[in-house]
Amino acid sequence: MTRTKKAVVLILKCMAFVFSTLLIIVFSLYCAMWILVNGPSRTISNLFIETVSETSAAKFLARMYRSQEEIDEIVNRGNSDDDGGYLDNSLIDLPDDTTGVEDDDYKGGSKNGDDEGNDNGQNGSIGDTQNVDTDNTDKVTPDADDGIEIVDVRGETYNGKMMIVHDPKRVFVAVPDSYGENKRGLTLDGYIEKYGAVGGINGGGFYDPNGTGRGGVPEGIVIYEGKLLWGDYGTEYWIAGLDENGLLYVNKMTPETALSLGIKYAASYGPALVINGVPRTRLYGGLNPRTAIGQRADGAILMLVIDGRSVSSLGATYDDLAEIMVSFGAVNATNLDGGSSSLMSYKGEHLTRSAYIFGYRYMPTAFLVR
Repeated sequence: MTRTKKAVVLILKCMAFVFSTLLIIVFSLYCAMWILVNGPSRTISNLFIETVSETSAAKFLARMYRSQEEIDEIVNRGNSDDDGGYLDNSLIDLPDDTTGVEDDDYKGGSKNGDDEGNDNGQNGSIGDTQNVDTDNTDKVTPDADDGIEIVDVRGETYNGKMMIVHDPKRVFVAVPDSYGENKRGLTLDGYIEKYGAVGGINGGGFYDPNGTGRGGVPEGIVIYEGKLLWGDYGTEYWIAGLDENGLLYVNKMTPETALSLGIKYAASYGPALVINGVPRTRLYGGLNPRTAIGQRADGAILMLVIDGRSVSSLGATYDDLAEIMVSFGAVNATNLDGGSSSLMSYKGEHLTRSAYIFGYRYMPTAFLVR
């Protein structure tokens, strides 16, 4: 056998080995998922179906083992679609303004009218990040000129961060210059730079076919500075909205109702997690990266981001989020867009890990802190 022929044979053998190995891996994964879906535990089966169904790019995995009708029955079996009920605003005691930051400084898209924003995305004096278990949060006291706490959140299947903003009027919804099918939103860092903000989290959902969306077409409602930028005037949407006093609304409503209530900033996703201090139950959901926003009785805004899709943090369910929010004293709270969009940034640093393999998602909205 000639040297050239030997080389060709060796290459072909290597290719056959690689192909066989990949085939074994794929077959093993298929069998493992089949056991998860068709095994004796309905809970595990439902959790797997919900987890992959909530992704933009991996929905096909659920359809490999279940019909669309069966998937819909599993995903919609909980209480996530009711309207959330009546909000008792008397349970919230809003604080006086303690920041010295005027809303007018941020009108027009950036701090003090500077289109470029601050180089480091900071505003004012911000205290050090604090790492505290959730059961010790009462021991954390922010500096007098700070008003922001960052707290570690841990559970059996997840790790994350809670940002507590003591003055709710510092929180607002950031938007890009325009929306449309041929438009693109901004990354979280882009929003922070544009508005000269201290930090923030991702916001509402958007049209995202197979994970290719660019944040130019929001889902639901977008209100900025008291003006409706997106959404049908008479259609009900899940809302995460703030009025001019910093009061958070988290139930379903039409844009018409939202504007009549004086809501100044709003984005959409849902479902509501906590209403009037009571966690909503049987919301279910899969184990995925999550983002949520809530408000305590003293008016402080709770901004939660859970890491997911990694060995160290698989993710959280909606019920997990409700439990976390209640443990932090939330009176009202709602889920925001999650998955590869979930991200928290503070003082120029990402405090959570993006699950997006190509970097950071372009998004239609973000909840920022002045």
